[in-house]
This record gives sequence, structure tokens and C-alpha cells, in this order.
Amino acid sequence: MKITVVGAGHVGATTALRVAEKRLANEVVLIDILEGIPMGKGLDLWESAPVEGFDCKVIGSTNDYALTKDSDLVVITAGLARKPGMSRDDLQEKNAGIIKGVTEQIANYSPQCKIIVVTNPLDVMTYVAYKVSGFEPNRVFGMAGVLDTARYRTFISMELNVSVRDISALVLGGHGDDMVPLPRLTTVGGIPLTEFLSSDRINAIVDRARNGGAEIVKYLKEGSAYYAPSAAVAEMAESVVRDAKRILPCAAWLTGQYGLKDVYVGVPVKLGKNGVEQIYELNLNDTERKMLHESAQHVKESIAKLKL
Repeated sequence: MKITVVGAGHVGATTALRVAEKRLANEVVLIDILEGIPMGKGLDLWESAPVEGFDCKVIGSTNDYALTKDSDLVVITAGLARKPGMSRDDLQEKNAGIIKGVTEQIANYSPQCKIIVVTNPLDVMTYVAYKVSGFEPNRVFGMAGVLDTARYRTFISMELNVSVRDISALVLGGHGDDMVPLPRLTTVGGIPLTEFLSSDRINAIVDRARNGGAEIVKYLKEGSAYYAPSAAVAEMAESVVRDAKRILPCAAWLTGQYGLKDVYVGVPVKLGKNGVEQIYELNLNDTERKMLHESAQHVKESIAKLKL
């Protein structure tokens, strides 16, 4: 098993570390445009192997995609990070160009791989990778809902002072301010969330989840979150590599599900060795369905602005 991580910044390097420590691959290639950075970080990661006990080879490269040849899975984290006051949509034009160039190289050297897109604006960049690669849509999907759901579950845990392991939740929609948490389907130890919290408190948690990324950017001043995003990517990668058939919320290409077509948006899917092996269509109420359609429309409007 060979996994390539494109982008050796905080998200990419931390993802490479998690992949190696989880023993998901025999070889991890970390690639970036910055001279020396991927080589230095790759060597540093590899030197942790004797301590952590993994035998995964970690190789860094500056723009030499030949080293990524025949990767089974490629994670794209390359792109500009969000700065304070910048929306995900502000990143679109510049990052679309980056993703286009990266995807062309990936498709050339690893035509059978699966692609997980992490770069923001997430849903739009996943579309770029899909169109440029020419891959089947099940092989190109985005990391969104796993991260958004993790943030939502974290805030519920903080509010109730209970273990995150007992919180089951789901977040749909675009990765951004119009994501669609589903409090109606959220449980704590199998008990509906509404048994624990008032609607006002639930709404406050939902709002915080929607702005989870921006909250971290505000604290950091420069850069954005990377611990939680890399953990979310690793969970998705593990499900694909081990053919675990996990049901996870991911940005997937819809072909009529939920009344939506020709758009990438976050929905629950089954992830296995073939990528997105099934899309699950939930019975949403009118309010939830309206929010999901509004979120998808925002993604479609952003896609329409692309110049590929």
C-alpha cells in the first residue's frame, strides 16, 4: 500500500504522521513545492519509526511526482490557508489553480488511485479534482463531514461533561458556514440530545460547530486547524485502506440523491476499498432538506465561477 500526501504544511505533515503511525501503508510520499521542506519533514517522520515501532517508509519530495507513481491513495492538502476575516470562498480562485495542477500529475502517475481532497473551499476543490482527473466519482471524495461532526461532538461533550465516545452525531451539507448539523438525529449514550439540552443551547452548539474553523483561525492569527483535520483524513484513509466499510459523512458526487444532482456535498457514505461504495439517503424533514438544498446551491454557485 502506497499513500501520497500532497502538501507538506501542518495538515499534510500531520496526516503523513498519522498514516504512518496507524500503519496504513508501506510507503508514504510527502510532496510540496517548497524546496527541502517535504524532505526534511519526511526524514524527521521516518526517524520516529524506531520509537513508534512502524516500518512505513516516509519519503519527501519537491515537485517530483514520479516518486508518487502507482499510489493507491492520494490525499490533497496543498493550497493557501485561510487568514482571519477570509471566508473559504475567498480562497477559491487561487486554490483551484493549485488543485488543477496537482490533480493532473496525480492522474498521470497514479491513474488507479483514490483521491481524498482536503483543500478549501472543500466541496468546490473536490469537484475540480474530479473534473480534471477524469476518474469515476466514487474515487474522488472530500474530507468535510468527518471534521465538522467531530467538532460538533466535541462541543456537545464540553457542554454535558460526558465522553465523546458516547455521542453519535451527523453533519451534512457543504463544508462551511452553511453546513447542516442534525440535532434531531444526535444522541448521547443512545438518548436523544433534546433530553439533555434546551433548543437554545443546541442552537448555540450548532452555531459554534459551523464556525469551528474560523474560531481556531482567530486564535492562531496565521494558519488554520490541522490536528482535527488530519485525524479526520486518517479515519477516512483507514476505512479505504482496510476496506472497513465505515459509514462516514463525506463530500460525495450526487446524482439525484436528496433531490440534488451534479454537485459535491456532504452526505453519509460507505467508505471501502473502492472509495465511496454507497450513498445513504436519509429521510430529512422539510427544514433539514431546505438547509441541505441551500448549502448545495451555494456550492453550485461557486462551481459556476470556476475557470477550468
